Amino acid sequence: MSETTTAAAGAPAHAPAGVGHLRGERPFPKAAREALADTQLRRNLGKATGVIRAKRAAVVGEVDDWEALREAGSALKADVMARLPELLEELERRVVERGGVVHWARDAAEANGIITDLVRATGSREVVKVKSMATQETGLNEALEAAGIEAVETDLAELIVQLGHDAPSHILVPAIHRNRAEIREIFLREMPGVDPSLSDEPRQLAMAARAHLRRTFLRARVAVSGANFGVAETGTLAVVESEGNGRMCLTLPQTLITLMGVEKVVPTWRDLEVFLQLLPRSSTGERMNPYTSTWTGVTPGDGPAEFHLVLLDNGRSSVLADPDGRQALHCIRCSACLNVCPVYERAGGHAYGSVYPGPIGAVLSPMLTGISGDDDPNASLPYASTLCGACFDACPVRIDIPNLLVQQRAASVAAHRRPTGQDVAMRAAAAAMAGPKRFAAAEKGLAAGRLVAGAQSPDGGRITALPWPMSRWTAARDVPSPPAETFRQWWARERGGSEGGQR
Repeated sequence: MSETTTAAAGAPAHAPAGVGHLRGERPFPKAAREALADTQLRRNLGKATGVIRAKRAAVVGEVDDWEALREAGSALKADVMARLPELLEELERRVVERGGVVHWARDAAEANGIITDLVRATGSREVVKVKSMATQETGLNEALEAAGIEAVETDLAELIVQLGHDAPSHILVPAIHRNRAEIREIFLREMPGVDPSLSDEPRQLAMAARAHLRRTFLRARVAVSGANFGVAETGTLAVVESEGNGRMCLTLPQTLITLMGVEKVVPTWRDLEVFLQLLPRSSTGERMNPYTSTWTGVTPGDGPAEFHLVLLDNGRSSVLADPDGRQALHCIRCSACLNVCPVYERAGGHAYGSVYPGPIGAVLSPMLTGISGDDDPNASLPYASTLCGACFDACPVRIDIPNLLVQQRAASVAAHRRPTGQDVAMRAAAAAMAGPKRFAAAEKGLAAGRLVAGAQSPDGGRITALPWPMSRWTAARDVPSPPAETFRQWWARERGGSEGGQR
C-alpha cells in the first residue's frame, strides 16, 4: 500500500509548508469589513446569488424524492470515508490496467512538483486547464510560472479571474464578484486581438473569449484537469461543466494530467446516478449538466495518448481521522451553502482568504491546515456564520455545517496561547450569571450602556465600540442598546416584588 493510502487511514497531517492556498493572510473580520464597504461588490453578489437560489429552488421542487436523494448521497459519502484506503487502491489498479499512471501527493508542494516534472518531460512550456479547485488549493499556476510554464485557464469565469490578475471568490462561479461592464474592461485590457468596439452584451463577451481560447486549444499539447468524481470500480474519471471548454481540454492535448483530492472517489459507476442528480440542481439550478465528460485510462487513437492521475492528500488524512469532522470531506463542491449564506452574500469570497470560501470553507480550511494560535487567520473563519442552519438545509449531501462550525470555534478557543479579550469577557459573563444576586448587580450597569449607545449611534439603538476586552466583540459586530427596562424591573413594578430576589 502506498504512503498516501496509509495516510488516508488516519496518519498525522504533514507540515503546513505544503498546504498551498488554504490559509489567508488576514483575519476574516478585517477582510470582511473592507468588502462590506464595496457597494458594487455587494450589488454583484446579491444579484447573482439571488438568481442562483431561485433557479435551484425551481428544479429541486420538481423532484419528489429530493430528500431521499440527499440521504442517499450522504450515505454513499459516509461509506466512502469508511473504506477510503481500499477504494483508492482499487481506483489505482483500474487506472493502471487501462494505461494510465497514478501518482500520490502528500501535500501541495509534492503535487505541484509531480505535475511540473510531468509537463517538463513533454517539452511543452504551456498547459491548458479545465477548472480545478484542487490546483487552486495547491497553487499550481504559481508553481508552473516559477518553472517557466504558462497555465491558461479555459473555464470562462476562471479566465476572467486570471486575466484580471484577481482571485476566485466562489466555488462554482469564481468571477461572481464581477459584473459584465467590469469583464468588458478586463477583456479590452488583457486579451490579445479583441475588437475595441466590444460591448458588454453577454453573448459578445462569450464570443470574444471563445475566439481567444480556440487558438489556445488548437496548439495545446498538455492539459491539466480536476475531477468531480473518480470511480474505483472502473478507473473512470468524471468532470461536469457548463461550457464545453473542459471537453476540449480533455480530448485535444496529447498529455492529460488530472489532480484529484482523495475524497472524490466513489465506489461504483452506478453511484454516479445519485451525484449527477444532486450536483447540477444544487450548483447551477439545472436538471443536468450540459457537459458530463468521462474517461478511462488511454484509448489508442482517441483522446490523449498519455494520462496521469495525481491523488492529493494535503491534510485530508487528518480530517478523516476525526469521526465527526470527516463529514466535511463529503463536500461535492456544489456551492449551494454559499448561495444561501447571509454572511457570504454580503462579504464575498475574498474575505475568507482561502480557495474555499463560504460556510464549507469556514470549516474545511481550518480542518485541513489547523489553527496554530491566536493570530492565525484560520482562527476567525468559524465565526463567519450566524449558525442559522440554511447551509445544512441546502447541502445536497446533508453536511451538518453548523455543528462543524461550532466544533471549529472550540478548536479556535483551545488554540489560544494566552487569554484573549473574548476569553476574559466570557469568563466575566459566566461569573455574573453564576447567581441571581450577581446577575441583578450586573444589570444595574445597563444604564451606562444606554448612554454609550446614545452617543455612538444616531438613533441610540446600537453600541459600535467598547473598550478592551469587549472590543473583541465590537470590532466585528454591533451590540444592541440595553432595554430601558429589564425583566426584573418590570416584574418588580407589575408584581410588587423585589428585583434582586427573582430568579
